[in-house]
Amino acid sequence: MYISFMETHSDLTAPERLRVGFQLDRLWHLTTGKSMADTKEESLRLLADVLDQAGVPYALIGGLAVQVRTLEPRTTLDIDIAVGRYDEVPREALLRAGFDHTGRHAHSDNWRAPGTGPIPTRTAVQFSAEEVGIADAISRASDVDLGGVRLRVASAADLIVLKLAAAAEPTRRPSKRQHDIADVIAIVEANPELQTQELLGRLRGIQQMLLDPIKRV
Repeated sequence: MYISFMETHSDLTAPERLRVGFQLDRLWHLTTGKSMADTKEESLRLLADVLDQAGVPYALIGGLAVQVRTLEPRTTLDIDIAVGRYDEVPREALLRAGFDHTGRHAHSDNWRAPGTGPIPTRTAVQFSAEEVGIADAISRASDVDLGGVRLRVASAADLIVLKLAAAAEPTRRPSKRQHDIADVIAIVEANPELQTQELLGRLRGIQQMLLDPIKRV
């Protein structure tokens, strides 16, 4: 089943790629022996409903948005949402819907979706705000029907801006920053009109920063 999906990935629609991504999530949990209290699919539906009812301007970013804007299914551990300010996160509505707040970090406000298992096994939801590129990502996000779920998804161009900022963040692990670079490349492969010499130069610069410390180890 997975092989047949992957062999025809370029022909899949965004909802179909997401479904494959959800299947990859389940496969990852099975092969690593980790418990899985819920799936991102139901969490995403509930989160979209909460945000719409609260009237909060937002954009889906991160791995799920990359999956929508690229050609290949992928897996990701969480749901990333951009809002203009942290005080716009609809805390009371999320709590009423069964989400649990798990803490605020330097670059995110972290929650866990409702589920049947312990909180650490539930889908992670991360809100980002007040960072480079966030406001533009929200204002330029478009409505995408993802198999019956309508979500505001950041554009490919704005995802590149956000991914480059994340890749250049020195406090992030090099492996995560490399993943951000890979996401940028995947977005450009699917949207070749976004490739510029400036972008390629920035990618080379970030890549060099990541490789230099490894060479000195």
